[in-house]
Amino acid sequence: MSVKHSLLALLTQGPRYGYQLRAEFEERTGSTWPLNIGQVYTTLDRLERDGLVEDLGDDGAGHRHYALTDAGRAEARDWFAQPARPQNPPRNELAIKLALAVTTPGVDVERLIQSQRTATLRALQDYTRAKRVSGDPAPEGTGADLAGLLVLESLVFAAEAEIRWLDHCEAAVLRAARTGQRPAAPREARQVDRENQGPTPAASSQRKSR
Repeated sequence: MSVKHSLLALLTQGPRYGYQLRAEFEERTGSTWPLNIGQVYTTLDRLERDGLVEDLGDDGAGHRHYALTDAGRAEARDWFAQPARPQNPPRNELAIKLALAVTTPGVDVERLIQSQRTATLRALQDYTRAKRVSGDPAPEGTGADLAGLLVLESLVFAAEAEIRWLDHCEAAVLRAARTGQRPAAPREARQVDRENQGPTPAASSQRKSR
């Protein structure tokens, strides 16, 4: 997440002080990624150092306001215009864990996958429930209502994609076990995890189609 560009984007609508910026960011993103106020002010200091914002001083009520410079406005405009392309793939803890698990003797990779799938399914249910509660933004609603809904939907899609990827990983691990590339997990452990996990979305859809 680019805190730097998020703050620049918020400042395109006029001068703000730190707590305002934090509150507006959290409102627009559905409080999905809470910002630490210390991080906000540290970022503002860097932006001022880089000539992207200017400190307008205290407003008399203890609030130090910041405004965009021309360079900061251009930076925000370029950020909106350019596709999001991280120079390096972001670190994915789950992918790293699985990469190490399949190359570490004694790790029950199938059990790890099944446990993660259960946790991701629960998260997906939570996101779906929150999306249902928020509903579609009313025509008279604020832009923040739509922004929050879009963030929730991104989490739903990400969780669904992670479940599909875990299904793929499990199939790959089972193929490797059959060909002797790595030992199979104890059968009893796999059965217990499957019973605790419940049906996957794919299994549920197959039953419905019957």
